[in-house]
Amino acid sequence: MKHLRYKLHLFTWVDKDDAQQGGDPWKSLIEGCKNGNRKDQKTLFDRLAPKMMSVCLRYMGDHEAAQDILQEGFITLFTRLDSYSGAGSFEGWARKIFVNTALMQLRKTDAIKLSDDISEARSLSADEATPVQKMGYRELMGLIAQLPPDSRTVFNLFVVEGYSHKEIAEMTGMAEATSRSKLQRARLRLQELIKERY
Repeated sequence: MKHLRYKLHLFTWVDKDDAQQGGDPWKSLIEGCKNGNRKDQKTLFDRLAPKMMSVCLRYMGDHEAAQDILQEGFITLFTRLDSYSGAGSFEGWARKIFVNTALMQLRKTDAIKLSDDISEARSLSADEATPVQKMGYRELMGLIAQLPPDSRTVFNLFVVEGYSHKEIAEMTGMAEATSRSKLQRARLRLQELIKERY
C-alpha cells in the first residue's frame, strides 16, 4: 500500500491575512480543499500530518501501522470536509477522524477484545506511582506503545483524549466495566515499565 508522504514542521504556519483579520487560519485552506485546490490540500496535509501522526502512533503502537492509519484518516478527512460546520476547533474535528480510523482498524484486527476477565482485574492492586515528570515525552510515548493494543487504546481514549468510560464503551463496543479494568491494567503495566527503567 502506498503511503502519503509527510513533512515534520517545528512551527505552526499561519496565513498573514487570517492573522491580521483575527480569523480562523484554517478557513481559507478548508474552502480551497473543498474546491479541489491541490496546493491547499497539500498545505492542509503538511500542517496536520505531524500532529495526527503522533495520534496514530499512540493508538497503533508501531510506525508502519500508524502510517496506514494516517493515510486512511486523510482520505476520510478530505471526503468529509463538507461536514465540518466551522463550529469548534478544526484540529479537534480532524483529531476525532484519526482516532475513529484507528479504532476501526483495531476492531477489524480484533485488537480490542470485547470481553475481559473482570474478576482478575479486581484482584490487581495499584502500587504507588513513580513520578512521570522525570521522563521525556518520547520516552513516555515509547512505554505506552508497549502496552497491549486493547489497554493502550483505552488508556489513550481516557487519559489523553479525555473520554469517559461510558463514551469509550460506546466507541469500542466493550462494557464500561471492561474499559475500567483495561485502564487499570494499562496504568499498572506502565508503572511496572517505569520502575524497570528507573
